[in-house]
Amino acid sequence: MSERAESPIRVLLVDDHKIIRDGLRALITRQSHLEVAGEADDGKKAVEMAAQLHPDVVIMDLSLPKLNGIDATAQILQEAPGVKIIALSMHSDRRFIVGVLQAGASGYLMKDCSFEELEASIRAVAKGLKYLSPEVTSIVVEDYIRQISYYSQSNTDINLTRREREVLQLVAAGRSTRKIAESLGISVKTVESHRQNIMDKTRARSVAELTKLAIRMNLAVLDA
Repeated sequence: MSERAESPIRVLLVDDHKIIRDGLRALITRQSHLEVAGEADDGKKAVEMAAQLHPDVVIMDLSLPKLNGIDATAQILQEAPGVKIIALSMHSDRRFIVGVLQAGASGYLMKDCSFEELEASIRAVAKGLKYLSPEVTSIVVEDYIRQISYYSQSNTDINLTRREREVLQLVAAGRSTRKIAESLGISVKTVESHRQNIMDKTRARSVAELTKLAIRMNLAVLDA
């Protein structure tokens, strides 16, 4: 007995330019494993059609009338979380890329990509994977590194003295001011002074915030 053929991946095309939709439709219909479920020329219609048709994948332009592609992506996924969305855009600006990925898109391609790459992205996201074109990947990685660098400078490279780091570690361990003083061989008043200096430098306003800071700075000893 022959194996049952897999159902084709159903694709909703969203672009306000008919010539682009026509081109994509022509290419997609040549593939036995792909099927065009429908077309939309604005963001609001895309949301409506996604709810009606339940496509597997949406190819989403970002510059759309009535409702932009980022907001349309968010609305589609709110109503139909199982739908996978690939942004196909002329924009390589990180704001568009980060915006649509944060909205829940599974992929991002530039409009000058090859159909082979678009086909590969459809296959990938339909399987639950993420797909970014090399150019987009580079932008995302650079943005990630920039954020990590800022996070590190903001949270781990705070200029604490050796004694302040010791006090912070003991605070995070739940020691009282008196116990910290006994452990370090200093006065209670000195401990209080160090803790105030730490709070001034880090803008922490509670023991809970100091504990979180100690964890970020790898000073807290966590129980296994």
